[in-house]
Amino acid sequence: MTDRHEDWTRRTFVGGLTTAGTAGLFGLRPEPAFAEQPPETTRLRVSQSPAICFAPQYLAGEQLFQAEGFTDVSYVKRPKEVSTPFTPEADYADIFSTDVGSLVAAIDRGRPIVVLLGLHGGCYELFVTERVRSLRDLAGKRIAIPGLHTGRHLVLSAILAYIGLDPRRDIDWVTEEAPVAMRLLAEGKVDGFMGFPPEPQELRAKGVGRVLMSMRVDRPWSQHFCCFVAGQRDFVRRHPVATKRALRAILRATSVCALEPDRVALYLVEKGFVMRPDFVRQTLTELPYGRWREYSSEDTMRFYALKLHEVGLVRTSPQMLIEQGTDWRFLNELKKELKG
Repeated sequence: MTDRHEDWTRRTFVGGLTTAGTAGLFGLRPEPAFAEQPPETTRLRVSQSPAICFAPQYLAGEQLFQAEGFTDVSYVKRPKEVSTPFTPEADYADIFSTDVGSLVAAIDRGRPIVVLLGLHGGCYELFVTERVRSLRDLAGKRIAIPGLHTGRHLVLSAILAYIGLDPRRDIDWVTEEAPVAMRLLAEGKVDGFMGFPPEPQELRAKGVGRVLMSMRVDRPWSQHFCCFVAGQRDFVRRHPVATKRALRAILRATSVCALEPDRVALYLVEKGFVMRPDFVRQTLTELPYGRWREYSSEDTMRFYALKLHEVGLVRTSPQMLIEQGTDWRFLNELKKELKG
């Protein structure tokens, strides 16, 4: 943490939010860049999950969504009774963030979603025991994931397909929730665990396992998005102005996350989105939020769709999947508007 950031106490930060609001505090203009139509609806439902990497959509809730004309913004947690891994957020949220693997599988299965833009890269890390020395050495090993066809399973399956392994035959998948999976890794009862923030931060803090693959630094994964912002299909169709305004607020928030990770961490803890400010600071400092203009959202979707199609985990061809389940018009317009 820099000296400048150390000067910010928790009370000072929260007090600044109260008096100035998120947009004013971080130097963002609260009004849109130019005159445009008001949103077709002032209600916006945004999904909430434990994933720290989705910080921009949480940060946007204080002032940025309101500045875009939304007067009724609610964050909705995934219902506990929902068991399907195929982006159930589409059932209860208008806008949500999730990983690329989940989105590819959801479109393949006809879920009512539209992928709108890449949010960031780099959040997944594969932790292994000393028994594993390389990705190819994963053949025949026990890898822990929350469930088959979850985002972790699909993203790791694409990685395995890229190096020539068949994830359906070459891996012994162990399905356990993350806390149990991390304990099994520490006990040496599984050979690997695919984690995303705050799990990698927790494993490093405890000295459990070692990182075999990080999507933040290892190519080709580091050259693609890992997580996207998507919308419920009917919401996007009926409310295109509202969709664009919501996306603009989130993209503005990505700039804040990239430039002010310490202050954002304190804000997210204060608002109850996360529990550990140190883990949040690590995540926001490490992830390339500021590179959303550089990565290609469509190339990322095609890349993962191709690998998952090759190993039979999705049926739809990559091109058909992109045509059926993506809409880049808002991203293309916002790239011109938000030149940064």
